[in-house]
Amino acid sequence: MVSGGSAIRGSRVGAGPMGEQDRGFHAERVRVSYWDALGNETVRSFAANLPEEEIPETIDSPSSGLPAGRDKENPPTVAKLAPYKTHLAYVKERRSDEEAAELLEEALLQLRTRRGTVTS
Repeated sequence: MVSGGSAIRGSRVGAGPMGEQDRGFHAERVRVSYWDALGNETVRSFAANLPEEEIPETIDSPSSGLPAGRDKENPPTVAKLAPYKTHLAYVKERRSDEEAAELLEEALLQLRTRRGTVTS
């Protein structure tokens, strides 16, 4: 007795014989190695007909997050990272303490006027 199962269970529609390796067109590829400062190698593939100037000199290493370059002996170094600045830090760069006090007084006067609590 036949089990009633499908002979094509688990295969794609239009799939060729099992193990068929050359389905479709395979473009020529160039493999480029990049190294980060920790010595990690990352290999990227690019189309063989891509002009050399369009292949990036540096990438971000997926394993370390560091910049990675094509020269194994001289990988790129991390540029000094600027610390995160808050909005207040940027405001303090633009305003002097006297300007800040004036702006605060103006804002408080407007607030008190809206609330009807202005004192003369």
